[in-house]
Amino acid sequence: MASAATGDAPPAPAAALTALPSLDVPGYMGTWYQMAWFPNRFQKQCVRDTSATYRRLPEGVEVINRCRLADGRTDDVVGLARPAGSTITGDQLQPAQLEVSFLPRALRWLPIWGDYWVIQRADDGRYAVISEASRKYLWVLTRVPQLSAADETAIRSRLVQQGFDLARWQAHPHTAVADAPR
Repeated sequence: MASAATGDAPPAPAAALTALPSLDVPGYMGTWYQMAWFPNRFQKQCVRDTSATYRRLPEGVEVINRCRLADGRTDDVVGLARPAGSTITGDQLQPAQLEVSFLPRALRWLPIWGDYWVIQRADDGRYAVISEASRKYLWVLTRVPQLSAADETAIRSRLVQQGFDLARWQAHPHTAVADAPR
């Protein structure tokens, strides 16, 4: 029976969620646009135009999250992602598991890091889906600020197979590319 709220089938029994077996790190760098998500407390101020830009550093990956606030201002936060339960061999992260911290650099020694697992990715890299073991958090990222209906259907179908309850799924709006934050 499909869920009335989402039109998706109910989630499959929750088997352990796994990250992709590997991720091409250089191919993942650059800007991604948040097209859908499970709303969370640490992004509640973001009303549209959310993006994440990744840049490889010697100590990991710099993450710059940017979004538009209700009053039109832009909010930026800079963090660091590093392998978590994974290794980088050449340019491959195996499995595609990172942990990320948005604490100030001087406080990153504290054990306050969030899991960041790439659980789906289009073969051509046009979208990626991020979550973690508990399935509490979810982000659907795209290389352009739009998600095709076919890609959304494929992502949602795979998420149901992966045991997600899509009742919390929320599309995240973007203004025209020319108006999007840089």
